[in-house]
Amino acid sequence: MVNSLAHLDPARVNTYSIGFDRMFDRLWENTYSNQSYPPYNIIHEKDDKYKIEIALAGFQKDDIEIETKENVLVIRTKDVSKDDDQDYLHRGISKRHFERKFNLAEDVVVNGASLEHGLLVIDLERIIPEEKKPRLIDIK
Repeated sequence: MVNSLAHLDPARVNTYSIGFDRMFDRLWENTYSNQSYPPYNIIHEKDDKYKIEIALAGFQKDDIEIETKENVLVIRTKDVSKDDDQDYLHRGISKRHFERKFNLAEDVVVNGASLEHGLLVIDLERIIPEEKKPRLIDIK
């Protein structure tokens, strides 16, 4: 997806839209971020149901904070301090601070989250209001 958006200039896109500037700013911010930790999957389960899976080995549910604000889902660690007094010969399981953002459409809501076996699962659903659903108009 990054390559397909690379030819678009944000300033040029904004010339054809009014009131979408914050949406495009969020899109460009997340599209070109180089963040690869933690790894995640986005799954389209059914017509209007989605799931985000994030691999978080070594984290407990008290270490993680999930927030939605202005159609952005933010998953971040709380204070991940070096309280581990182990003497590691090799430390391959990373438990470091992160903040991952996902843009949500206006009609997508977060239904819940669970953390099992090192996998954070966030359930999302697209709820289309009645006024936005297709409808047939009677001809009089």
